[in-house]
Formats: sequence, C-alpha cells, structure tokens
Amino acid sequence: MPHAHRTSPRRYARRPRPAPAAALATAVSGLLVALTLGASPAAAQPPTPPSAQEAATMLSGLTERAEGSMDGYSRSKFPHWTDQGNNCNTREAVLKRDGEGVETGSDCYPTKGTWTSPYDGQKWTKPSDVDIDHVVPLAEAWRSGAAKWTQDKRKELANNLKIAQLLAVTDNVNQEKGDQDPAKWMPPSSGYHCTYARMWIWVKHTYDLTADADEKTALKKALGTC
Repeated sequence: MPHAHRTSPRRYARRPRPAPAAALATAVSGLLVALTLGASPAAAQPPTPPSAQEAATMLSGLTERAEGSMDGYSRSKFPHWTDQGNNCNTREAVLKRDGEGVETGSDCYPTKGTWTSPYDGQKWTKPSDVDIDHVVPLAEAWRSGAAKWTQDKRKELANNLKIAQLLAVTDNVNQEKGDQDPAKWMPPSSGYHCTYARMWIWVKHTYDLTADADEKTALKKALGTC
C-alpha cells in the first residue's frame, strides 16, 4: 500500500503589526461600527417643543383677545384621524409613536404595547384606556381664530404630527381637561407643566391663534417652572 504523501505545513504570511496610532484608530473605528450595528433605534417621541426662552418670546407675540363664541362649532369641522400612510390613521400613528413595545396588526391597530401618560404618569397596556389629546383643544382653537379658517386648515391642525399637538394620554384625564385652556386646567403632574405650556404656545404661535389675558398669565406662570 503506497504511503500517503505528507504535505509540508501551510505557511501564512504574518500581517505587519500596525503602528500604535494606527492600531488605536482601527480599534476605535471597529468599536464605533459595532455600536452602530448593535444599537436599537431610539424610541419615537412627540416633537420637542421650543425652549422656555423661545416659548416666552412666542407667548409675548400672541395676540391677546377675549375668546370668541362657540357659534357654529362642530368637531366635524376639524376632520381628524385621517390617513397618515402605512395603513395608519392619525390616532394609530400616535399610539405607535408614543408607546413602548408596540405591535400592530395589518390594520395598524395596536395589539400589544405600553403607554405612559405624561399628564399623570399612569401606565396602560390597552389602547382603549388611552385617548389622543389635542394639546390645544379643537373647540379652543375655534374660539381663538379657527372659526374663520378653511376646513382644510382645520383638518391640518387636527392631524398635525410635525408639532406637539397630539399626545397619547389617560382617557379620563383627557375627558376632565375637555376644551379648557391653561387658566382653567393643567396636567395633574406638576412636573409636566413646563413642557405642556411650551407645547401649547408652540401650537398657538404656529397657527396664529389668539390667547386671552388669563390664559397668557397661566402660561407665563408655567414657563416659570422650567
């Protein structure tokens, strides 16, 4: 039986050792790549409102005027929960954005998730326990100038995800708020008053809505807590 031919050991060329600076750069680069590839995307949040200083400037620029009447008002004049793409309406888009671990069906309705209401700090696991609040209520907008708008502009306000006008909150807290302005209602969590005021002012500034004297006073007080 012939002997098997023994091959000589395979030799590999030794990779030159990089200079210390180059080695450090390579290590840092590798670490950054690893962190980037392994990082989870940040949880979505409502758009960040202007700083307290910016909000104070916006507040001073709001036209001060007594609220108008409710004559002719109807929520139907503010078409809401419109299509936001990906088979989601506005309500479903906010539930996905503001929740943690949200899973949805093919119709975009959440089947799983946890929602923490910024107004009172309560956590909920059923979408039915969560309302989507218009920070500046639609009726308040009507009394502050929206009565004179076109329906398309009112529709934009009711579904605007680009500013902090829509939040997922505890349903009964939202119902307690109703259409009241900050002179009559503020979130139960006092630590949220600063953010709430900045959001409210941002919406009113963006849409050139008016504010009455008591409302301005309450907002200025809330900004003082920032």
